[in-house]
Amino acid sequence: MDSTRGLLSSLRSLRERRKARRRPTGLQFAFADSIDALRPDHWDAVCAGQSLFLRREALRVVEESGPENLRPRYALAYDEGEPVAAVAAQIVELTGDRLRAVKTNAGEGRMRLLKRALKPAAAASERMRQRMLVAGNLMSWGFHGIAFRPGLDPSDLWPAIGEALYRIRRAARLEGQTQLVMVKDLTAAQGSLDGLHRLSYRPLETEPNMVLEIDPDWRSYEDYLQALDAKYRRNARDQLKKLASAGCVLEPLVDLEPDAARLHELYLAVHEKASVRLVTLPRDFLPELAKAAGRDFHCTVARQGGRIVGFVTHLRDGETAIAYYIGFDRELAGQGVPLYLRLLHSTIDQAIAWGCKRLSLGRTALEPKAAMGAKPEPMTAWMRHRVPALNWVLRGLINTVDHEEAPERNPFKTTKPE
Repeated sequence: MDSTRGLLSSLRSLRERRKARRRPTGLQFAFADSIDALRPDHWDAVCAGQSLFLRREALRVVEESGPENLRPRYALAYDEGEPVAAVAAQIVELTGDRLRAVKTNAGEGRMRLLKRALKPAAAASERMRQRMLVAGNLMSWGFHGIAFRPGLDPSDLWPAIGEALYRIRRAARLEGQTQLVMVKDLTAAQGSLDGLHRLSYRPLETEPNMVLEIDPDWRSYEDYLQALDAKYRRNARDQLKKLASAGCVLEPLVDLEPDAARLHELYLAVHEKASVRLVTLPRDFLPELAKAAGRDFHCTVARQGGRIVGFVTHLRDGETAIAYYIGFDRELAGQGVPLYLRLLHSTIDQAIAWGCKRLSLGRTALEPKAAMGAKPEPMTAWMRHRVPALNWVLRGLINTVDHEEAPERNPFKTTKPE
């Protein structure tokens, strides 16, 4: 009897979610394939002062110099003529070679989930070619694809986001079927997500974003080093010595264009080792983003005998500094030159110089970032399949996917009282 009641309850819940997916919110929408097709004052009314990646200048870079397998889509939601929410979405075409086998259980789980969700009948096929709609930015991590007008409760507007994505996916059928929809990199700051849950979206916890809180007493990188305990400070100084012994120096690169080909070569040396490569940056992406972001973009390079052997890009997103794309000479690194770690540490220097309160380091290489003092910030991706019945399968798959946990580290001399 209990099992029968449970089944009936599940069926009722399924029917309610189906009705919710097909029930308009009552808001009005404007959709576009280009950011310049929307009213700029309306977009800015929602997005100004929020994510750097939602600036119209940055979105144009994605349109004009972004990955070849990615197509941007945009939506503005209105309530009685006033813009209340904005969506910068991306339709990405995926092939099997972008979801390679990996060694870790967490990576295997994510790859298996994507392949099964995108094409359950041919998950292992390297000839797989499917499309996914993402509310967010596949060239960054964090909540960079959706904005709510300041002063409004995001919890009230999630159904509008769901409706916008539904309409974008339906319109995209003219170009091909889109199997999976993802709302990318949500954190606790986005409010109640019951509106997404009612639309059959399900959360997949990913690796955390590693975040270093910048102590206001740090006026320079040396101040940061002095805050470390002896072991970690010695390790950081040893890295500097090894870099110098190899004849390498770190310096800013103001104009990326003359060295764009070399930077792209170093980027690919790192990128092509990744197990999941949903998109690949073209040569011109970083130079164009540097122009669009202006003073909020910085690039540090490592040179050996004048030749660039590594680089890291930094972004300033309000009070947050972002350690963005990195690339380095793997052969030189294999000889014991700590290019990756020194470039990573240079992002601390730049975050302090910018006066930022936090440094976002991303969700790869959790161990070295924890050793820098970064702490994990949980993030989830909310997903749903276009076929309602397959959302039951997707929910089961999500529950089996593990992710890498950040190690516990405290490299500092003391911990301030909470």
